[in-house]
Amino acid sequence: MNRRYGIAAAALAALLLAITAAKIQHVPWTTPTARAVEQRGPLSEAETATIDIFERVSPSVVQVAARSAANPLMGEEGQGGASGTGFVWDREGHLVTNNHVVANGGEIAVRFASGEVAQVDLIGTAPNYDLAVLRIRSVRELPPPVALGSSSDLKVGQSAFAIGNPFGLDQSMTSGIISALKRRLPTHGGREIANVIQTDAAINPGNSGGPLLDSAGRLIGVTTAIISPSGSNAGIGFAVPVDVVNRIVPELIRNGRVPTPGIGIVAASEDVSTRLGVEGVIVVRTAPGSPAERAGIRGVNLSTGAVGDIITAVEGKPVRRLADLSDALEQAGAGKTVRLTVKRGSDTRDVNVGIIDIERS
Repeated sequence: MNRRYGIAAAALAALLLAITAAKIQHVPWTTPTARAVEQRGPLSEAETATIDIFERVSPSVVQVAARSAANPLMGEEGQGGASGTGFVWDREGHLVTNNHVVANGGEIAVRFASGEVAQVDLIGTAPNYDLAVLRIRSVRELPPPVALGSSSDLKVGQSAFAIGNPFGLDQSMTSGIISALKRRLPTHGGREIANVIQTDAAINPGNSGGPLLDSAGRLIGVTTAIISPSGSNAGIGFAVPVDVVNRIVPELIRNGRVPTPGIGIVAASEDVSTRLGVEGVIVVRTAPGSPAERAGIRGVNLSTGAVGDIITAVEGKPVRRLADLSDALEQAGAGKTVRLTVKRGSDTRDVNVGIIDIERS
């Protein structure tokens, strides 16, 4: 049996050698030509709409590079000098970005989608809102300003699109939905931005200051932060709502800063209010000569520790935490007077209190 297998193997080897010697060519199973392209049907309506948004808005989105004094080669977010994103606000050459993108000072330049680079001046910053306004130094043909939408009528679940420069990769577009509304976001200014938009559209370092758009390509927010242990997108990103942006940016263009409206109180933290079972803003003390003191608002009794006044409403709108009060005062504006509902013990009363710019008082 083994002898028969040996003979067969030898015969097979001899056949292979004969084929090689005769240089018999292998006949290909396919022809050596490029394959035909399969034709596809028209793009879906959703694809066409997304493409239209990008083609209309992306020329108005810029890459912002801010050279810090400490390291002029690297930007604030450490991606080869590409520190963030901005977009065209008006035809006068104003651009909007995040305050934290340009907060380190130094020269600032922007790169347009065309590749053109322009030097810009820092016109104003609002750390409490993480917003900043730049202006192009030289007159040039600008792309159109990004169309403004509204954040007051947004719904959870509607589409959201972000255009920016994640990790220095310019002109990137991501899409998702509005995941939540009325979030509160601490800022570098030590306050909170109210009514912040949460989205799962991918936002990464370098997207900061870019536009968040609705399905009509209108601006609904300015991307500002992500929540991620690794610093990369984890599906939770935030944007300053456009209604806030549209209130703050004109003020920055006019004055270079925005007032910080207040009434001159020091408030207890939310943890304290929660432990005491209090819904509202506990006044710890009032600043001497402040509108709150003049209105008769009383703080905590430092001798007994008894709680004094609790602010529970502004103009009849409930106040449950300090951010509610701050938001109401900011919407009213410095120089105006508001009606506060104040609870002291079992008594509740309304008092009229003036709003001042606490940074200048």
